[in-house]
Amino acid sequence: MTALSRSFSSSFSRWVLAVLAGLWLAASAAAAPPAPTPEEAQVKRLAETRLGVKIDSATRAPYPGLYELVTQNGGDREIYYTDEKVTLLMTGSMIDVASRRNLTQERLDKLSAIRFDDLPLDLAIKQVRGNGKRVVAMFSDPFCPFCKKLDASLATLDNVTIYTFLYPILRKESPDMASRIWCSPDRAKAYNDLMLHGREPSPVAACRVPVDKWLALGNRMGVNATPVSYAANGVRVVGARFEDLNRAMDESAKGGAAAVN
Repeated sequence: MTALSRSFSSSFSRWVLAVLAGLWLAASAAAAPPAPTPEEAQVKRLAETRLGVKIDSATRAPYPGLYELVTQNGGDREIYYTDEKVTLLMTGSMIDVASRRNLTQERLDKLSAIRFDDLPLDLAIKQVRGNGKRVVAMFSDPFCPFCKKLDASLATLDNVTIYTFLYPILRKESPDMASRIWCSPDRAKAYNDLMLHGREPSPVAACRVPVDKWLALGNRMGVNATPVSYAANGVRVVGARFEDLNRAMDESAKGGAAAVN
């Protein structure tokens, strides 16, 4: 290789690296959350000073004069609202009157989103109907009435994949019932028979039941009650809010957020 060739090769390599670095920086900037405005930064400082607590974020709410404050309470996020001078603090849910949607809860759901691919799906009961394109993971206690309500709604759907993590926390009998479901020859049938039809699974020979792993997973994800569900885009839905969950599942399916494993 001539000196000119070596020089050209070296220059070309530096150019390629520079282009790749620029693309990486651009992608990183696009993925990062937007930087707070000076007004938001000022509200955050005022709130931390006046309230004496750490504020994770202060952002302008989609309504005039309001700012959203996000804090951590243990493993849970909480949302408050304040004005630009932090003279008032509002707690509770913001409801859109026209749609009756709980905007505060929807915001909390998004803040609690996860990477769906990180879930240990081998610890879940899997059901696939139709093409299975819409995907959901649900934490459920065998004695949870709201879980039964949500399961009944999910049973009306086609083209869905449901991963159910048994999460026996409500009653002292919950771990035993979860074990009977898990050790049944057909786990999905045993679960549906109980949750949809009230038929308890028959006692079966003991098997290895990952109760500790279920509880550790839920604790790590801040699941303090049941049901708690996650759409394939990672959005969390607390309670038997079927319409909200169905909407999140539809959005995930359109975006191709997850595939059936």
